[in-house]
Amino acid sequence: MKISKGTKLLILGLVLVVIDQIIKVLVKTNMSIGEHFSVIGNWFQIYFIENEGMAFGMKFGGQIGKLLLSVFRIILFGALVYWIRGLLKKKDTPSGVLIGLTLITTGALGNIIDCMFYGILFGESTYTAVAQFLPEGGGYAPFFFGKVVDMFYFPIIDTTFPDWMPLIGGNPFRFFAPVFNFADSCVTCGALYLIFFQWRFFAKDEKK
Repeated sequence: MKISKGTKLLILGLVLVVIDQIIKVLVKTNMSIGEHFSVIGNWFQIYFIENEGMAFGMKFGGQIGKLLLSVFRIILFGALVYWIRGLLKKKDTPSGVLIGLTLITTGALGNIIDCMFYGILFGESTYTAVAQFLPEGGGYAPFFFGKVVDMFYFPIIDTTFPDWMPLIGGNPFRFFAPVFNFADSCVTCGALYLIFFQWRFFAKDEKK
């Protein structure tokens, strides 16, 4: 039985979403905010933080901003699914384009799940307490207002400027400070892959 290209993409997307959610649930239910441990020395750490929904721990406009961001992400997800379905109907669409867009779509969905459901499914994570799943008193936030779980931290360069340097002497310097999650990685890898390896396809469509 031959599996269609659309089915393969769906399976890929589901597998990536499941991986993303397993990692997040394990971190959320076993670590307190700010808790961390090394995976590969100080170069790769699991560092648990939460954010309001933007990638790499960024924030946007309080509660109203968070709601708007969640709605925008859902609209974007729907648009990406519609786009992929349209491209599947074209025989000349490269598989790489479909895979790249699927990675971006999957990443968007992974963080949508956090925002929509984590607030009602989990108790609040604090610096001293680990969150409980389905706590008796209810979750920490209403539907749509959950926080996104982040955990991957790669402080590739983590040092302090020498005291003799003017203006910046004694200040810490980190080359890559953001903490992010598996869904963010899917979005970033998918976008970079399309930009560097599939730009000819989009340039051809632009000319048409």
